[in-house]
Amino acid sequence: MTDSNYAVLRIFRSLFEGRPYLHRDSSLGDRVASYLYEDLFSLGKSAKLRTRIETHSSVLNAQNLTVGVPRRRGDGTFGERVPVAPAITDVGFAVARGPVATIEIGVEIKILAKAMIKQVDRVIGDLMRQTEEFRKKGGQAICVGIVGVNFAKQYTSYEGDRAFPTGGRKYKNPIQEADDAISRLRQRAAPSFDEFLILRFDASNTKPHPFSWVDEKQTLLEYSALLTRLSREYDRRFK
Repeated sequence: MTDSNYAVLRIFRSLFEGRPYLHRDSSLGDRVASYLYEDLFSLGKSAKLRTRIETHSSVLNAQNLTVGVPRRRGDGTFGERVPVAPAITDVGFAVARGPVATIEIGVEIKILAKAMIKQVDRVIGDLMRQTEEFRKKGGQAICVGIVGVNFAKQYTSYEGDRAFPTGGRKYKNPIQEADDAISRLRQRAAPSFDEFLILRFDASNTKPHPFSWVDEKQTLLEYSALLTRLSREYDRRFK
């Protein structure tokens, strides 16, 4: 088995492999998160979840907002469809889209590719606040956090036509900060989530834009286990 068997891992890889990663594109997290529900459907561990997806009674939130409840935009929310709203089906996808009345599963995805220690406090704060938003108004949302952490020996980011490589005085190389960032995330952010996963990867963001998992076998095992536990928790929490 390879990461191509899981949509989330495949799409995460595609953000870096063969192309420059654009860290300021806020839609990238949404895109990756939306595929978690495709993976849950394909896994088939929860008959209840599968039936709700097939009947369009639960959908991927088209706007990442619950109707009538102001919320900060999430990276990927799934819940009970507003009955009067049509479900939108897309070719090649099992999970329909539409406005939701409640959030059943909320996913927040962050990616730390460079300058991790400089960013980690903000990222932790964003993660923790998002779980509070998912659970507002007495909701039973299952909260999932996924954070990609780069272990590249060198990395280059881009702002317009300007390139900013690591390794100088201003930016340490990702591999020098990755373990510290993961330790802080696990200590401070992980307890706020029902499921929390670190995706350890290696991407230099320079031509020809290679990508690899630090340990692909372990990544597959950890993500597969998360999907299994999430399926079981969905059956337990939603009657």
